[in-house]
Amino acid sequence: MQADTSIDEEEYTLRKRLPPRFPLRFNDVYVSEKTNFKAQEAKCQKLLDQGNEVIIHGLGKAVNRAINLALQLKNKGVGTVKLCVQTSTVDLTDDLIPETDGGEAKSSTRSNSAIHIRVYREMEDTDQKRSEAQAAQMSSGKS
Repeated sequence: MQADTSIDEEEYTLRKRLPPRFPLRFNDVYVSEKTNFKAQEAKCQKLLDQGNEVIIHGLGKAVNRAINLALQLKNKGVGTVKLCVQTSTVDLTDDLIPETDGGEAKSSTRSNSAIHIRVYREMEDTDQKRSEAQAAQMSSGKS
């Protein structure tokens, strides 16, 4: 049921439902604005080192943070880390709870942006690129 736009704030309380989640795999990371960025980065780096792939999910305000996190991992990978990005729109439902006993509960739907970033290492090129990056760092350090 679509809620009316003329709902009185004194008559109803807005309660946002949790967004739908994708199945949680060991290498899925759901980014939020509340979690410490360095902790999220460390978790993603650990997962990337263990399995050569991590999927970062961001919703709404967390889209920018998810992008920043993926780019940080790519920069730390020194050319060995690649990104595959998908965007989507997620339908969210909010409940309008009446403040009075005579009111009727309503719900409202809205759309929100989402991003899903696959951060991965290609196995064939990893050792060669790492050697090249280390050689480049050593040669620039000697001058």
